[in-house]
Amino acid sequence: MRPRSAAWILCAAFFLGSCHSPATTNGKLTVAAAANLMDVLGEVGQAFRAKTGVEVIFSYGSTAQLATQIDNGAPFDAFAAADTEHVDSLVAAGKVTGDSRAIYALGQLALWIPEGGSSGVHELKDLAGPKIRFIAIAQPELAPYGRATVEVLNHTGLWDAVQPKLVYGTSISMARQFAASGSANAAFTAYSLVLHEKGTVLKIDSHLYKPIEQAMGVVAASAHLEEAKQFRQFLMGAEGRTILANSGYLLP
Repeated sequence: MRPRSAAWILCAAFFLGSCHSPATTNGKLTVAAAANLMDVLGEVGQAFRAKTGVEVIFSYGSTAQLATQIDNGAPFDAFAAADTEHVDSLVAAGKVTGDSRAIYALGQLALWIPEGGSSGVHELKDLAGPKIRFIAIAQPELAPYGRATVEVLNHTGLWDAVQPKLVYGTSISMARQFAASGSANAAFTAYSLVLHEKGTVLKIDSHLYKPIEQAMGVVAASAHLEEAKQFRQFLMGAEGRTILANSGYLLP
C-alpha cells in the first residue's frame, strides 16, 4: 500500500555523556530540537558537557510540533528550531525569552537517492522519470525543509510531474527514513542528515528556496535558566559554530 503520510511523531530523547565530564554536575537540560539536528547535536551535547558538566537531553521532532508543545507548557529548557517564525511566535507569547532569540545556522536542502546512479537521477529534472515512483518530503505545514522543497519544485516547474509521487513524513528525518527503508526512491531532506550517506546526494541551489534561517531561544519557564543560557552561548560560540559548519550548515 502506498504510504501517503506518517501518523506518529518522530520525537526521540538521547542522553549524551562524556568520559571527561567534571565531578560535579550543575544540572540537566532538556532541549527541544528540530529533526534536522539529529546528527549534529550529539557532538554538540558531548562537547558542552565536557566543558560545563551539564548533561543535555535532546527531544527531536518537527519545528511546528515542538513549538506547540512549548506553547502548551512542555518542560523544555531551550528550543532549537528549523525556522524563525515559530521562535518569534513563542517570544511574542512570552514562552521564549526575547533576549535569547538568535539565528544559529542556515540550513541547506538536499536530494538524497540511496541507489545512486542506477536510479537514473543526476539532476532534479530526472525525478520526473519512470524509475522514480516515490519521493519523500517533510510535511510543508510542519517543517521548514518541507516548505523549501515545495518552493524548489514550483520554481523548477517540476511540481505537476512530481506531486503525484510525493510521500509525506512528519519531520525531515522521517523523510530521510522513508528513503533509507526503501519506502521511497528519493528524499528531499536536510543536507546535514545525508552529508555522509552512500548513494547520490545533490545539494539544492539555494536560490531556488527562501533561506532556511534556524533560530533558537531559552524557554521562559525553564527550571534551569542559567544552564540554558550557557547552552545557547556555547552553540553560538566558536566551538558550536565549528561543529555546525562541519556538519553541513552555513553560518549566519
